[in-house]
Amino acid sequence: MGIEEIEQKDYFSIGDVKRITGVPEYSVRYWEAEFGLIRPIRLESGHRRYTKEDVYTILKIKDLIYKHKLTLEGAKKQLSKYQFLSANKAEKAHSDVKLLTEIKETLEELLK
Repeated sequence: MGIEEIEQKDYFSIGDVKRITGVPEYSVRYWEAEFGLIRPIRLESGHRRYTKEDVYTILKIKDLIYKHKLTLEGAKKQLSKYQFLSANKAEKAHSDVKLLTEIKETLEELLK
């Protein structure tokens, strides 16, 4: 189990996350509250469903804490750098879409 299983499914239960990442369920729930980057979908029954992005985030946190021996605060700082870069990519993608939309509209006007 591992990366292959992540790619095969879209949503994961907390038990699946535990099995894939090797992180205990209580740690996953704690990291969810502590970091704010893990946002599972809540079913009406109250059960959590984690996305692929959530699972990869949990793996990043695990790597920072267990392998690189960072504290929770240190891991938060490292992850905030990644989050900042992701936000910049999202802004760029939004501006690219806007530019392409403008080009499309211009081309449509020229074709009339």
